[in-house]
Amino acid sequence: MKHHLFLAYSSLVAIAMLHPTTLYSQSSPNQPSQEKIAEFFKRFPEADGNKDGVLEMKEVRAFNQNRKRQAVDQTQKKRPILPDPTHAEVKYGDHERQVFDLWLAESKDGSPTPLVIYIHGGGFRGGSKASADPVAIQIYRDAGISFAAINYRLSDVGPYPIMMHDAARCLQTIRSRAKEWNLNPDKIACFGGSAGAGISLWLGFHDDLALPENEDPIARQSTRIVAAGTSNGQSTYDMRTFRQWFGVADLEPHPALTTFYAVKKKEDWESERVKKLMTDASAITHLTKDDVPVYMAYRSGNTPVNKETDAGAWVHHVQLGLRLQEAMAKLKLECNVASPDHPEEVYGSIEAFFIEKLSD
Repeated sequence: MKHHLFLAYSSLVAIAMLHPTTLYSQSSPNQPSQEKIAEFFKRFPEADGNKDGVLEMKEVRAFNQNRKRQAVDQTQKKRPILPDPTHAEVKYGDHERQVFDLWLAESKDGSPTPLVIYIHGGGFRGGSKASADPVAIQIYRDAGISFAAINYRLSDVGPYPIMMHDAARCLQTIRSRAKEWNLNPDKIACFGGSAGAGISLWLGFHDDLALPENEDPIARQSTRIVAAGTSNGQSTYDMRTFRQWFGVADLEPHPALTTFYAVKKKEDWESERVKKLMTDASAITHLTKDDVPVYMAYRSGNTPVNKETDAGAWVHHVQLGLRLQEAMAKLKLECNVASPDHPEEVYGSIEAFFIEKLSD
């Protein structure tokens, strides 16, 4: 039912939201046809809220809003609830988003536990640590691996590199308190979806940001990790590279990248400032032979991309994983890529990958 409502009749719903007149009005050429109205009414007679036999736009709006609420409610009911963190809203900076939650695993022999850090996605414009998967948390804790989920400042606060630097500072903060929480500071991995994937890869490949001589003990901590994982992740944030990889010279930038680089006008994309930022923000730029193993999962296959392809499709394209896999193979580094047309048969899941990499 939900599929029919939101897909088969999406055009009707869109029109209904725009035209506060009855469906039978012929005042606009954009109104749905009588045939489509009859089909919709026949399939969803309950949409006629006042039962007068005439379907009005306000009834369509109310009907669809109610159905959407029901779908959301059902999804929330099915989704496991996040367990209470062992330590919640731990601050690693002064900004309200510089916080993380920590779920400690029980150590069977008292030895420090490894840690997986989840970094949320959202195009660097949104998202929350609350999107962590409760099932994954339980899988890791059952394996004796602790779990953290972090927030970081977004592009409404400032452009790159504050997001990456926030994640690095959070990692350093956790390492500085490893003894307190019985964590193994030498066994920490990071993963995330989309923007969180890009941050995880950036941490995995970037030179250590530790400042050994700094007066701040947190700044002296390492920012290196032992493995990185991604879901629909980006190995580059460079529009020049996107265009080259997809073979589309006039591919338009994803809107999220505009704020990510604080681009104010089209000409900014050709500025040395933005070119330098695009290079530095791209994890693949920092790849060297001593970098960490990677697991990358994608929901879609290796479909063609052209100028008309939705930005949300190409920015999460499996090609971004396959290109990184090629680059890592040249350095004899492990990079696993999983997609519908590119199965990964070594681990079977990112959880199994991390459990192996973090185990003794």
